[in-house]
Amino acid sequence: MATKAKSVKAKAKAKPAPRVKTIKAKTGAKPVVKAKPKAKAKTKAAAKVSPLAPKAYAKLPPLAGVEIGTAATGIKYKGRDDVLVIRLPEGTAAAGVFTTSKTASAPVDFCRANVAGGKGRIVVVNSGNSNAFTGKAGVATVKATAEAAARAVGASKSEVYIASTGVIGQRLDPSPVIDGIGTALFSAAADQWDQAARAIMTTDTYRKLATRKAKIDGATVTINGIAKGSGMIAPDLATMLAFVVTDAAIPADVLQALLVSGTQSSFNAITVDSDTSTSDTLLLFATGTAMQGAKPVKRAGDARLNDFKAKLDELLLDLAHQVVKDGEGASKFVRVQVSGAQSAQAAHRIGLAIANSPLVKTAIAGEDANWGRVVMAVGKSGEAANRDKLAIRIGGVDVARNGEAVPGYDETPVARHMKGENIDIEVDVGVGRGSATVWTCDLTYEYIRINADYRS
Repeated sequence: MATKAKSVKAKAKAKPAPRVKTIKAKTGAKPVVKAKPKAKAKTKAAAKVSPLAPKAYAKLPPLAGVEIGTAATGIKYKGRDDVLVIRLPEGTAAAGVFTTSKTASAPVDFCRANVAGGKGRIVVVNSGNSNAFTGKAGVATVKATAEAAARAVGASKSEVYIASTGVIGQRLDPSPVIDGIGTALFSAAADQWDQAARAIMTTDTYRKLATRKAKIDGATVTINGIAKGSGMIAPDLATMLAFVVTDAAIPADVLQALLVSGTQSSFNAITVDSDTSTSDTLLLFATGTAMQGAKPVKRAGDARLNDFKAKLDELLLDLAHQVVKDGEGASKFVRVQVSGAQSAQAAHRIGLAIANSPLVKTAIAGEDANWGRVVMAVGKSGEAANRDKLAIRIGGVDVARNGEAVPGYDETPVARHMKGENIDIEVDVGVGRGSATVWTCDLTYEYIRINADYRS
């Protein structure tokens, strides 16, 4: 990299005219040389919205008793909100799943402990600094923030949830976050879901929202959710930040079971770059305001929850797909479906081996139907596969069967499929009945640029 930098500098000196603009001062002083600022170009490129962004964003309806506020505190970003506060009514049940990282952040440890209590009154989120790998200072920041949030809504610290996202290893001063809590609550309202989704963004190029309606015992309930995530995304529970609130009346233990189940086939089945964040947090709250006086639900298998579970799973998958489609530098959304495995878990691992392969992902970015790389990825997964029964289909076209290329297959429709935004890869490994689907995106030059410049 250093050699390249010197080379560019040398060229700039040899040919100054195309690269600089000379402005002569009226006083007769020496000319001032203005170089074209590189930072501006970087900022402009980073702001480019993913080509896979939704054509329209979901409009989330208000939920009784839930108030949302945001504030601009300048933690890292200038001129935009970077603190989110969600105030919840008394009696709200809470559930959550978190990163499996062994270097989890202080906010994750705090939330994991509080979820055990099953109650929630307030959520505080900041973007720009993850408060991860910050030692005792990070714990102190979480404690100070939690105390301020609890005082602000008259709750116990055990009912407070804190999440932070951004740069790892930089201490987070609690003062801006605490000030932001007051500002956010002062202007909090029930209809600010869109602002909430914007406030938690980091390298995201668009906000991520979803909403669904469901029926429980004749009552209509609403489920609203927002998420953030673009890079450092790997399916290891839960691959980003996401906050879901419903007005259904569901106890915490049942809510937890539904969330864990729904996460397995949504957030736990996506990957952008195979890297699991230190800060991953997925929280689900149930206020009960739409089911006053209803007969209580006591178990996740209650038939009255069938529609709710289906709609919750649908919403989680919607948000998970939005995260993948905003993968850093992504230009293609990829579905990898594996069948014929020894078990669903084996199929899942094979799917991830394919979806995480840099060789597979770069071939997709280059619109090259190089199915040999898929064969390689299946082989390295560590799961059972019958080489001589392996079959691969791309875009609905059989390209390999019985362990070899399909004789005389027409690559024209496959090449056409590879030029699209949605790529389908199906693999049958020929050893059993297990199946699974995972989703990923391609790996482009833009991913490198974004991550090379992330801290600057």
